[in-house]
Amino acid sequence: MSEILVLVEHVDGEVKKVTLELLTLARSLGTPAAVWAGPGITDDAKARLAEYGADKIYVAGADEIVDYVVAPKAELLAHLVADKSPAAVLVAATTEGKEVAGRLAVKTGSGVITDAVGLGEGFVADQSIFGGGVNVRSKVSKGTPIIAVRPNSTAPVAAAGAGTEEQVSVTLTASARAARVLERVKQEKGARPELTEAAIVVSGGRGVGSAENFSVIEGLADALGAAVGASRAATDAGWYPHQFQVGQTGKTVSPQLYIAAGISGAIQHRAGMQTAKTIVAINKDPEAPIFELADYGVVGDLHQVVPQLTEEVVKRK
Repeated sequence: MSEILVLVEHVDGEVKKVTLELLTLARSLGTPAAVWAGPGITDDAKARLAEYGADKIYVAGADEIVDYVVAPKAELLAHLVADKSPAAVLVAATTEGKEVAGRLAVKTGSGVITDAVGLGEGFVADQSIFGGGVNVRSKVSKGTPIIAVRPNSTAPVAAAGAGTEEQVSVTLTASARAARVLERVKQEKGARPELTEAAIVVSGGRGVGSAENFSVIEGLADALGAAVGASRAATDAGWYPHQFQVGQTGKTVSPQLYIAAGISGAIQHRAGMQTAKTIVAINKDPEAPIFELADYGVVGDLHQVVPQLTEEVVKRK
């Protein structure tokens, strides 16, 4: 089967869950080949990639791959596309991943698809476009398909691959060195999962009422082992930090379960969460647009409903 390149997302030598999802997806369409960009690969990381189907692991361990902003990764992938002639390239639809995909498309003269939530035979992608208003199926018609897939779009399934390591070197162009990383500040990781990778997300909106009241949302999230999100109205009001905003101008999430509490369901918010597998809405307005999207709806005051829900979840643990 044809080789499919998967750009590995990793932090401190640990492979992120979205990479395992991409390897699972690649395995259904060809032979997965993981691409590790930068130093820090460990035996555990290689074993993890092989566990989820990586037949080859291309390692470009030079410091300069991560010493500059984004561009070196695109040049590394362009080098591999030219050298290995893969059937496709898969990356995570993160902020950086989508920029890498765009740069790679220009370098290889290929078509690019971003924010795919599904991928079928012939690399036909399912997408939610125009602010989530239209669902389409798309296919790259020129060059090597480059596809950015949203985290949580595929459940990772282990299936052992050979995991053969191959060292790769690439000479960076002057343009790839145009923007250098001068400092990295490590954000302390909390007990909750990262928003875009979480299997469960509990979000609060205008109906929460205040910053103090977000403790109700956090309580349910902690009981479920979920991430906390917020609508634009809530973040604009200063009730919750902007980095937790879900929506067209915030983060896009595709969890297994999305609970929207006190969120009306304006198109801006729906664009960021409507590809969730199951959506539960809690709102006291029975005419709220969010109910049109929800799989399950509760008409009621979130300040009464959510604490009861939290209590019941804790009771069943």
